[in-house]
This record gives sequence, structure tokens and C-alpha cells, in this order.
Amino acid sequence: MDKRETIFKTITSHTPVRINDIGGWTDTWFSKQGKVLNTAVDPGVDVEIKVTKNVEKKKERVSVDAKNFGERFLVDPDNPRYDTYPLLQAAIGSLPVPEDLKLDIQIDSCIPAGSSTGTSASVCVALLGALDQITPQKHSAQEIASLAHRAETEKLGWQSGIQDQICAAYGGVCLIDMYSYPQAHVSKLKLRKQVRNSLNSRLCLICLGSEHSSSMLHEEVIRLLENKGSGFTLLHKMKELAQEARHCLMEGDLDIFGKIMKENNECQRSLHPGLISEQAESVIRIARKHRASGWKVNGAGGKGGSLTILCSDQPDHKKRMLEEINSLGKGIKSIPVSLNFQGLEVTTRS
Repeated sequence: MDKRETIFKTITSHTPVRINDIGGWTDTWFSKQGKVLNTAVDPGVDVEIKVTKNVEKKKERVSVDAKNFGERFLVDPDNPRYDTYPLLQAAIGSLPVPEDLKLDIQIDSCIPAGSSTGTSASVCVALLGALDQITPQKHSAQEIASLAHRAETEKLGWQSGIQDQICAAYGGVCLIDMYSYPQAHVSKLKLRKQVRNSLNSRLCLICLGSEHSSSMLHEEVIRLLENKGSGFTLLHKMKELAQEARHCLMEGDLDIFGKIMKENNECQRSLHPGLISEQAESVIRIARKHRASGWKVNGAGGKGGSLTILCSDQPDHKKRMLEEINSLGKGIKSIPVSLNFQGLEVTTRS
């Protein structure tokens, strides 16, 4: 952006990322119906848009600074191209950008790329939430989540469940009841303060050292599930686990909640053993040693990505566990997280 240009509006937005998705894989087109209970945490994704006048009437009037990748590029919002950062371009093309405006967009996240925490969906929701402030018609959180999902599935033709976009838009701990893909009822759990505080202190996010890259494995699992149909036993079991997990949290029984995490993790292993990687297994061994109540590979699973641990309620167990995990090397490390109950937050200043 030219420093001589006058900024007449700055829009900032923030979204959380998703961890611990009980019932993941059931929020998909091949499941048709499903239930997922997931948890929104920070640090998440931050977007800033500086709005100026498009005095020179440029077609490529949107500049994007993807800070995590050290890349900057221009976009024609009326004719986005999908050869460079396709999801960002698809999101920008999802809402009308007035011809008389120029946008300078910065996108940043503290979560490593490819960590299986729904970060790409969070970026899309944060970007759409900010862009929504310059459109005549304002959209609800549910509508923003739907636009973000359609950017992936309709504009780009990618495989995508619905849970990540919903988590980013709503925040909190949500039970997503997908009654007919991609339509869903979303219930945001009202947890007692003691339960919220305990969950906040016991949840740990462990990045597994390499960028998540298991698309071929996931395609293999999808073909399996497609052939089995929506009645596949494991999908039904994971739907049930999501409902049971909701009940445990409402009752404040975190130890049983942890057992459900482990049971869901074993369901993923049954879908395909490759969904639980060797890196994940090495972390799970340490979690078990330090009496963690539960663990679950985040997202679809596979090589790289991340793992959620519900550690012991004893602080010294957690401390020793994280020290041992962080000593594994190979890029495996814990990332401090905290519950986010706000979801998409957008502010505008002139």
C-alpha cells in the first residue's frame, strides 16, 4: 500500500481454531448425517484490512500479505485466480468488493501451517467476516460459516466437512448436529464455570513435528466409507461418542470425557491404522505414562498434524508430561492454548 494513500477504514477480525473433534469424519457428504462435538481455542487467526479509495481504478485492487508464508500477492476480486493461494482468492471472490475501494489485507496466525486444527477454515471465516463489513448486506455467523464451506467445496471442489467453519464462527464447545449435509443445528454448550476452568487448564495441544500431508490416505478412507455407505458402523459409533461427550461435559465428568476421546481415537485407527501416526503414538505413550485422562488425534488424522491431550488434574503431572513431550525433538512441541467462547469477532474503526 502506498503510504500517501488515505486509510479511511480499518477492519480487524479474529477467529479461534478447532481441536478435539469428537465425531470428526461424520460431518461430511459421504456420511450424509452426523454429530461432532469440538472445542474452539486461541491462539487463532487474525485478519486486518486497510481500506482506501481505488483512485487509479485498478482491477487487481486487493493486496494480500500472507504473513505465515512471507508472501504478498494481488487479487482481482471480480475474477479471482486459483493458481496462488486458492482458498484466499476464493474467499475474496465470495463477497462483492466495491470497484471504488482498494483493500490491503494482512493475515497472521501463531498456529503452524498443516497442524490439523482447521486453520484454513478459520482463515476463511476471519477473512469473510472482515470483508462482510464493506458489503451492503451483513451476514450472520452461520451464513459466514456456510460461505466459507462453499468456498472450499463449490468454488475449489475440495473435500471438506462442515465442523471447522462452524467452530471458527461460533467459538466455544459446540455440538454440531448435521441432519442433512451440509445443513446442521449448532448447540453451544453452557458449561459451569468450574468445568470451563478445569477444561481450560487440562487441555493441551501437541503439534507433531511435520506439516499435515495425508491427502492420499484420506482419499483411501473416503473411498472405503463411500462404499460402505452412511450406515457404516464406525461412523454411527463416532456420532454416538459426540453425543456422549456433550453429556459428560454438561455433567462435569472430565475423566469420562477423556475416555471418550480415547475411544474416538481408536475409531479413527479402525478406519485406517495410518490415521494414527508414529509421532502421535510416541506422544500418546508419554501421555499415558503421566496419567492423562484422554487423547485424540485432531482432524482427519494421518502424518503430521496435531494431538489433543486431556491431561491429569494434577498440575505436576501436566508439567512433567509436557517437559518429556517437548524433549522428543523432530519438531514435536506443545502449544499453549486457551478456550475461546466468542468465535468470530470483528471491529471497525475509521
